[in-house]
Amino acid sequence: MVKVCCDSTADLLNEVYGTNLYEQRGVTVVPLFVRIQDEEFLDSVDISMRELLKRCKETNKLPQTAALSVERLTELFTELTADGSELVFITISSGFSSSFGNACLAAENVPGAYVVDSKNLSSGVGHVVLEACDMADAGMSAAEIKKVLDEEIVPNVETSFVLDKLDFMVKGGRCSAVSALGANLLQLHPGIEVADGVMRVFKKYRGSWERCLRNYIKDKLDGRTDIRPHRIFVTYTDTPDEIVQEMVKAVKEYNYFDEVITTTAGCTVASHCGPRTLGILFIRK
Repeated sequence: MVKVCCDSTADLLNEVYGTNLYEQRGVTVVPLFVRIQDEEFLDSVDISMRELLKRCKETNKLPQTAALSVERLTELFTELTADGSELVFITISSGFSSSFGNACLAAENVPGAYVVDSKNLSSGVGHVVLEACDMADAGMSAAEIKKVLDEEIVPNVETSFVLDKLDFMVKGGRCSAVSALGANLLQLHPGIEVADGVMRVFKKYRGSWERCLRNYIKDKLDGRTDIRPHRIFVTYTDTPDEIVQEMVKAVKEYNYFDEVITTTAGCTVASHCGPRTLGILFIRK
């Protein structure tokens, strides 16, 4: 038997609608730590994404995030494999966190534990997790699953999102206050994508955020013949539901995907992009 495990950045929850894909697929989730001022929480366990963003607004401070220690991961891996099971543990990109490095060190001491660097974030990690679940259900070994994930799935996950404002990026030191002021005055909304395990701006959209989101979805889906049609995520932080549903409708109008799944970003991801962020995430063929 192969058990699938991941850190909490996979964003396979929807705290608005109560959806929990971790529970549905039997995935063990390891929450990262989130600290704001003098309080420490477990991501999406002790505090929700919306509550965290509310505290950020009230205190005008960003939270700090941290991965689990090698010691705690070693204990977890040992517990999960004690019954003779193998384990595939999937992490946020090694370019964003020490989660992958710590997990690799832990796995050295636990036979049957395999670690996969998703080279991604949010439900981009979630795609990798669900693919691992499908392979485990099909009876593949942990080593076989890791090989397919590393070679065929991870390189083809396409993750992008559009920010309403750059405020959180400024507070987190990822862009200058001058750039953010200019972007806000000009109604510029950066489109961010993950490539080779790191984030980069792929386009600057102009106009209202809703209009930019529609243009963004068009840019990402129009005329594409290289997308696997089985699943797409629409993942977002604290965003008016009517906007989310409008974007889900825009995706469904392509009549391409078997499943259009909405999930909310967890505390770790929301800490860096802030409220009113929305992205579409899928896998290329």
